[in-house]
Amino acid sequence: MPVNRDRGKKPGATAPTDAILESISDGVFTVDLEWRITSFNRAAEEITGMSRKEAIGRLCPEVFRSSMCEAECALRRTLETGKPVIGRSGFIIDADGARIPISVSTAVLRDAGGRVVGGAETFRDLSEVEALRRELEGKFRIGDLVSRSPLMQKVFEVLPAIAASPSTVLILGETGTGKELVARTIHSLSAQSKGPFVAVNCGALPDTLLESELFGYKAGAFTGATRDKPGRFAMAGGGTLFLDEIGEVSPALQVRLLRVLQERTYEPLGATRSETTDARIIVATNKDLAEQTRKGAFREDLYYRVNVVRIELPPLRRRKEDIPFLVEQFVARFNRLQRKTVPGIAAEALSLLMAHGWPGNIRELENAIERAFILCNEGDIGIGHLPEDLTAHGAAAGADSDVRSAHEILDARVLRAALERNAFNRLAAAKELGIHKTTLFRRMKKLGISLPEQDGRTRRARIR
Repeated sequence: MPVNRDRGKKPGATAPTDAILESISDGVFTVDLEWRITSFNRAAEEITGMSRKEAIGRLCPEVFRSSMCEAECALRRTLETGKPVIGRSGFIIDADGARIPISVSTAVLRDAGGRVVGGAETFRDLSEVEALRRELEGKFRIGDLVSRSPLMQKVFEVLPAIAASPSTVLILGETGTGKELVARTIHSLSAQSKGPFVAVNCGALPDTLLESELFGYKAGAFTGATRDKPGRFAMAGGGTLFLDEIGEVSPALQVRLLRVLQERTYEPLGATRSETTDARIIVATNKDLAEQTRKGAFREDLYYRVNVVRIELPPLRRRKEDIPFLVEQFVARFNRLQRKTVPGIAAEALSLLMAHGWPGNIRELENAIERAFILCNEGDIGIGHLPEDLTAHGAAAGADSDVRSAHEILDARVLRAALERNAFNRLAAAKELGIHKTTLFRRMKKLGISLPEQDGRTRRARIR
């Protein structure tokens, strides 16, 4: 489409400048002080789906329908403050109604005499970047679970098969490792996903109350029972029942649970006949059930019944490469919940998080970031925003040790990312990193980075 040289040229622009603007891949448009578009380059046409002829002369919000137009207009902020905005993320709605992710940069437009005559905005289509981000994120996400840890990747690999099976699942892990989140993910991937997910913390209720919660009761079963009450097994019908802290259940109640798992039947308190359940059963504990069984605290037959499929979740101290990823997730979530715009976390604060032992695991990390949000009113989360027990621990452990631990974790992330980008071809990854192949091998060995059974070269050879 020919360029409109009269209305499409910026004030003071030369023909070579126009040629440059037409050749670049970023969209560029300018507006006058009345917010009417005065120029619109070729890339702007392609990204928005609107021709230059349609755009020039119209009000900016009518053409550039952006998520920032209402309250966060970058160009308006630039014209008000005189300061440019660089790389702000958002999206536009193109002529076909499609949502296009973009990044925006703005500048004040002046004439030859230095007077402000309007503004210029450059925007970049991030559709391919966003698609790549989603593709990469998909490698580290399953359901609501996210992790880059090789230990968790092994869990991710088996979750779809476990979800497709009707078998009882035992999830083992320390407090705060995300056992219920894994159970919910299994439920969401299973054939029972349209049914309810019912969770019960067996350690939070006394035995008599837990029994009525699980199995329900009939009217007249005890004083005050004026009507029937369905239990959690009945409520989970067609879905999944998650029994957390199963190791806290008394031996007497273990007998009743064993019957449900074996025969799929149970009797509500005060009932004269049995009822059936089709709920998928998932149990979890932070205790060593095998040891509990040897001690006689947990029934051996129930142990074998719940230990059909077992998932062991590693503590956060064994998957520290996930800390930056988890912090990023928590920052995004608390920004939404608290309506803040905290950009992230400072490097020195992240180093302190990487060096901490995290006895409370992911739950402790989440609490630390939530506390930091309360104190952080602007800018990145810093060391001063973190809980005192974290900062005191960091000081006691010694700065050199903390920094070294953090550097090792970050180094492992860099090496693993380079290997993944090069299909685990070690020579190609070493070239990308600018190091010798033997140096890469030595660092991989030191950091405990393993490769798939076949590296990238073997796979390519087979393709040929």
